[in-house]
Amino acid sequence: MKRSNTIAILSWVSLGLIFLAVMLTGFQLIRYSQMRSNYPLDLTIGDIPVGGLNSTQAAERLIRAYGIPIEMVYGDSVIQVSPSSIGFSLNLETMLAAADLQRTRRGFWEDFWNYIWNSLPKPQPVPLSATISEERLRDYLINEIVPRYDQTAKAPIPVQGSVGFSQGESGRELDLNRSIILVQQALRSATERRVSLPYNRTAPPQASSMSLEYMIRQILQQNEFDGVAEFYILDVDRRNEISLAFSDLQSIPTGVSFTAASTIKVPIMIYTFANRDLPLPDSMQRSLELMIEISENSPADELLQAISGNMAPNLFTEDLRNMGYTNTFLGGLFYVGAPLLTRHSTTANSRTDVNTDPDAYNQTTPIDMGMMLDDLYLCSIYNGGALKAYYGDRLTQQECTTMIEELSKNKTAVLLEAGIPETVRVAHKHGWILERDGLIHNISDAGIVYSPKATYVFVMFFYHPDQLVFDPTNLMASQISNAVYQYFNQSN
Repeated sequence: MKRSNTIAILSWVSLGLIFLAVMLTGFQLIRYSQMRSNYPLDLTIGDIPVGGLNSTQAAERLIRAYGIPIEMVYGDSVIQVSPSSIGFSLNLETMLAAADLQRTRRGFWEDFWNYIWNSLPKPQPVPLSATISEERLRDYLINEIVPRYDQTAKAPIPVQGSVGFSQGESGRELDLNRSIILVQQALRSATERRVSLPYNRTAPPQASSMSLEYMIRQILQQNEFDGVAEFYILDVDRRNEISLAFSDLQSIPTGVSFTAASTIKVPIMIYTFANRDLPLPDSMQRSLELMIEISENSPADELLQAISGNMAPNLFTEDLRNMGYTNTFLGGLFYVGAPLLTRHSTTANSRTDVNTDPDAYNQTTPIDMGMMLDDLYLCSIYNGGALKAYYGDRLTQQECTTMIEELSKNKTAVLLEAGIPETVRVAHKHGWILERDGLIHNISDAGIVYSPKATYVFVMFFYHPDQLVFDPTNLMASQISNAVYQYFNQSN
């Protein structure tokens, strides 16, 4: 009887345990069914956790996270921009479908069994799927960021009361291609939504030619120069040309005829080399050195006569005109009492608006002299230019180089050279003479300056009907030369 009672009790207990197990299993089955209807725990889409959410909730979370404005930092400015406005859009259907696969990729009962034993596999993260229109992003950066936040470099300007220029200011230009890459990375991140836009610094541009003209006029005013002055400036590599002329501090058309004085010895040297091969005979070499370095006149006559006799001035002038230097000529030789062979009429000396009383024996214009030095430079560097085109094989590149070397030996430490650092090479020829009244009325200098940042031709001629006192004129000329040097060699 006792044994029957024990069996009955055990039966009831077993039935109870089975019932309890069924109940627990049913409960877990319900819980698992509810859980399986949502995304697996620990699932992420992009950088966003969506475990336990249904597709609608997950979509809302993704839209909120990736819809946060991007912060673009450009210099000191912070710009917030909506992702959609720069062409960003989520591919929600693609990502939610991939997330659903994580939820249903194994059978129900297999996953339920894993769930019962707490061994559900870790879900694989779903990568972000989004479309970014590079065209719209580029357009936004070009049309919104660049015009508002780029900074234009500022050119140096003349410093009032001095002969120098301000330093100028560097600019800022957006690095467009690199910015596009960085913004795209920020758009794809749910956490790193701030991007510093890269940019490049731009050096200040060269001061404008108007600034240089203002500076030269200011120097003339400070020195109370009321005569006639003309300047020719040429960047021989960039081919930028500046030509200025003043009379009584007022701007006038350029192309004024001046007494060439010793600057005419530059074309005489060219004429010599075009008609004689290197090496020059010792006597001609000595005459050349005395003519250029000492600026004596007799050696100039000796060179001309050795080539073309007493009619050399006419033949020399004919060559100049054939090369396009139509306002430069020799009317006779240099020696006192030399006959005037030809009285030349030119466009420059026929002007009625300005008169420098140019010498009938030798005249030029700053433009002619500047063009001639430029052609000499082009011949020495590129074996080109008008000199080479006219003389052909009669003038070699080596001869042009030798002529520039000869001009570089003309060390005066005044006028053009006085405004330039001693370490800078200057190939030039200066000129001034005592007129019949015993006074100086014309002072000039013309040269090629091999400065650190530019090689340039600079020609300056001054005339005053009363007198040019050398020391104050030299000071004024050196100030102008220094202003031109600073114009080409501004600090960035």
